[in-house]
Amino acid sequence: MKAKSIPVILLIGKQGQVGWELHRTLMSLGLVVALGRKDLDLADAHQIRQVLGQIKPDVIVNAVAYTAVDKAESETALAMQINGVAPGILAEEAKKTGALLLHYSTDYVFDGTKNQPYIETDAPHPVNQYGHGKLAGEQAIQAVTCDYLILRTTWVYADRGQNFLRTVLRLAAEREELSIVADQIGAPTWARTIAEATAHIVRQAQGERQKGCFESGLYHLSSAGQTSWFGFAEKIIADARTAPGSQKLKVRLVHPITTAQYPLPASRPKNSLLANDALCARFGLIMPTWEHALALCMDTI
Repeated sequence: MKAKSIPVILLIGKQGQVGWELHRTLMSLGLVVALGRKDLDLADAHQIRQVLGQIKPDVIVNAVAYTAVDKAESETALAMQINGVAPGILAEEAKKTGALLLHYSTDYVFDGTKNQPYIETDAPHPVNQYGHGKLAGEQAIQAVTCDYLILRTTWVYADRGQNFLRTVLRLAAEREELSIVADQIGAPTWARTIAEATAHIVRQAQGERQKGCFESGLYHLSSAGQTSWFGFAEKIIADARTAPGSQKLKVRLVHPITTAQYPLPASRPKNSLLANDALCARFGLIMPTWEHALALCMDTI
């Protein structure tokens, strides 16, 4: 009997918040070929085709995005190339070789005016260039009809890289008072939660593909529960004060402010909540609460 070959998993974006975690969680599923910015530039269509043609992966996990939301308002073309055009090229290459493409999207495809958590069938309506680019990426993948899974997530943070958690900890050590937006709500989602869920999803999807019963789809993946940026900051500071061996924090007061009091170049959705029901129904995943995930993350710092 011929031995089964080990699947080759191409991870794009190994240096990012989610990519760093994925490099570890995907190792149990096959041979992981992890690429960083120096290895593959998603703004270069020719290089994408060349690299994927050489590697010929069985699974492609794209953890790269142009994530500078405010800068995307002025660097529109570059943001669109990475977020909107490159995913379609990845899908085309995946279709050529029969690979599974797993791609991440965002709550920013919505305008945030809904009073309930968004579900997958809600009509997208981005309010900034970043959201427009990410929506274009979703649509480009869906138009190719390769085997794909798109996972929308929200308010991603990690114990490394540039994110809200690390910014709050830095500012809390430097300042006595902080002002944080309190009228935007969402579910802070730890990069490790995303990576661990992804590994489970890829494993199940590959099994479905082998049995011939796989269906491509788009799903929401975020922590359970909800809070505001202000509530998130308060919990970060509270957890940091009680953590063993924690650094001394200078901050005494955290003030809630409105979005209007903290203007930025790019508009943000007021409601970033994503419902995980469809994800749970298909993949049997129960997402942790954002508070529980944050506590685990704080333990790693």
